[in-house]
Amino acid sequence: MFGDGFDMNALMQQAQKLQEEMARTQEEMASRRFTASAGGDLVSVTLSGQGALESVSIKPEAAEDVETLQDLIVAAFRSAKAEADQALIASMPQVPGLGM
Repeated sequence: MFGDGFDMNALMQQAQKLQEEMARTQEEMASRRFTASAGGDLVSVTLSGQGALESVSIKPEAAEDVETLQDLIVAAFRSAKAEADQALIASMPQVPGLGM
């Protein structure tokens, strides 16, 4: 069915190892925090490693223009989220044979 030289036990061991590495990566990411700012530090946000928004910091002078404030919050969030996503990608275990 699988041809000569196919070792199902080796495949299962490799899958188990990958699963353990993924669990370890998820635990590590859960403990990390990512902070980014926008508007010359008028607004900063902090996300968990899982992408949940944990805090927003707004300097008083940013509150003078609500539309700009809204844009700054979105920009800071997107920046922190991109950083968290990149960290997750970088920490993911490599799967042999997939060329990643």
